[in-house]
Amino acid sequence: MLGGTFDPVHLGHLRSAVELREALALDRVHLIPAKAPPLRGEPSVSPAERLALLQLGIGDTPGLVADGRELGREGPSYSADTLAALREELGSEARLVMALGHDAFLRLAEWHAPRRLFELAHLVVVDRPDYQAALPAALRELIAGRESEDVESLMARPAGGLLRLRLPSRMAISATELRRRLAGGLSVRYLLPEAVEARITAHDLYRQE
Repeated sequence: MLGGTFDPVHLGHLRSAVELREALALDRVHLIPAKAPPLRGEPSVSPAERLALLQLGIGDTPGLVADGRELGREGPSYSADTLAALREELGSEARLVMALGHDAFLRLAEWHAPRRLFELAHLVVVDRPDYQAALPAALRELIAGRESEDVESLMARPAGGLLRLRLPSRMAISATELRRRLAGGLSVRYLLPEAVEARITAHDLYRQE
């Protein structure tokens, strides 16, 4: 599971999903747009439109799935609830992984029911090589004893572990910067999949920020 607002989806999101699937030998990666992310403001583009852009971005990429399950849920989009739904579908013995970026990881102790996340899945943190700051105390307590040294040890059980992973292609593309460029009528060529850029242009999305 790779969640986020995908506001809009860009090549950094999609390349990370492909490399996560390869690095962890996953059957598939569910990219799940949040309807109402609890720790940030509401996206300016509707959930349905963000899902449509994600579907276009993924296209026929093997192993990537645009999963809209959070969009029909009332209230905030809590990852624990999404993982619980996936766990129910996949069974108790399936190895379930939630991937998140380093910035989101730093706030993990503030999430809704953070300990429940580990009951349901492994967490894989896409590390930032240039980030050396100490982790917050509450986060250190939350992850104590959970870290795995490698993929093999992480995947020895269905859930409960933490792995920090550096992906081969760290594409420094910011959705915030993309929205700024789109609002100003500046080029976003080679930052988004062509089909995503075409739909944004056709529907005049992100022009009012």
